[in-house]
Amino acid sequence: MDERTRSYLAGRFGDYYRRSGLEGPPAASEREWGHIPFTPGDGTTMVRHQSWLDVAGGGSLVDFLTRQQPRHVYYSAGRYRDPGASRMSEKGWRAADLVFDLDADHLPGVDAANDSYADMLRTCKDALRRLLDFVEGDFGFEEVEIVFSGGRGYHVHVRDEGVLDLGRDQRNEIVEYVRGPEIEFDDVVRTETVDGLGLKNPTQKRTLPTDGGWGARVHRHLLTLVDEVRELPDDEAIARLREFPNVGEGKATAIHRAATESYDQLAAGNVDVHPAVVSLAKQLFQHALEADGAPIDEPVTTDINRLIRLPGSLHGGTGLVVTPIERDALGAFDPLDDAVPEPFLDHEIRVAVTDPGPVEFRGDTFTIEEGECRLQEALGVFLMARGRARKVAE
Repeated sequence: MDERTRSYLAGRFGDYYRRSGLEGPPAASEREWGHIPFTPGDGTTMVRHQSWLDVAGGGSLVDFLTRQQPRHVYYSAGRYRDPGASRMSEKGWRAADLVFDLDADHLPGVDAANDSYADMLRTCKDALRRLLDFVEGDFGFEEVEIVFSGGRGYHVHVRDEGVLDLGRDQRNEIVEYVRGPEIEFDDVVRTETVDGLGLKNPTQKRTLPTDGGWGARVHRHLLTLVDEVRELPDDEAIARLREFPNVGEGKATAIHRAATESYDQLAAGNVDVHPAVVSLAKQLFQHALEADGAPIDEPVTTDINRLIRLPGSLHGGTGLVVTPIERDALGAFDPLDDAVPEPFLDHEIRVAVTDPGPVEFRGDTFTIEEGECRLQEALGVFLMARGRARKVAE
């Protein structure tokens, strides 16, 4: 980034903060604060180990950000007795929010080299919905804040009283549960002994829970398939079931019969209606792990000292706002429209496009040509922050 572009962005970031009315998060005075300034060259320098007194003691957080014009702004998930201490061992850790991070270019199926930025964000939003299913459904957390990171994904902050004192190992167990791969089929089924007839060797009955958790996810996939084959003619139903590995004519026929004759038991979660159904349920379990798990960034959740972006601040790599999202507004949320800073919508600026090509921004898809042009400032800032344009003289 050249000096003119850097100076322009820093000045406009400062202007944004002057009008922002930003305040700190809960327990702001117990957190460490950090920021990355607009420094010359390609490198970045993190200024950290700052206390609330350092960033707001001379006036307010808005005053500090207006004066410093930072490229990125962070606060710690951890809460400390002395957050401004220069050594982590001297801060006196007291508690930490539980934070989940979804990064679009780390998601399975995303090709960061070829997928558009907008497409990656849409994929990440789908992953966010799966994460919230765990956060709200499986764990029942209530003090939850959803935030668009301003860059490549989303953050979810949990501040329920019961999570604040969790250590790294306990947070890692949450990560493993949410991501899924460490879970086994036997972990999600309920097994009970059936001995109603006084048999010498009582049988075991395996049931998929239908009331929540990974078992319920597997059950949903199973029942969706069962409902599908029940609607097909017999030969098509058998053919559909044979698409699964190791399901031949005999197993497919047995599963189809169970779908027809034992539907109520399957709907209740009983997979022991036939061994072939158990075999199929195990395959669907593997599918559920891949389809329903949330590929969160493990180091973020397990790090009890993590610095995380301040909601309401600007992301220096996009010029977009780190945006809190109300739960009922998530479906309609479009980061390339709703996270665009309003102060940058009022006028046009002159830039030189250095990386031409397609752009999706504020609900439009268009192509920008190489060379100098006038653009709405919000788009110009977006392109400059992403390294696709530079500022030129007006």
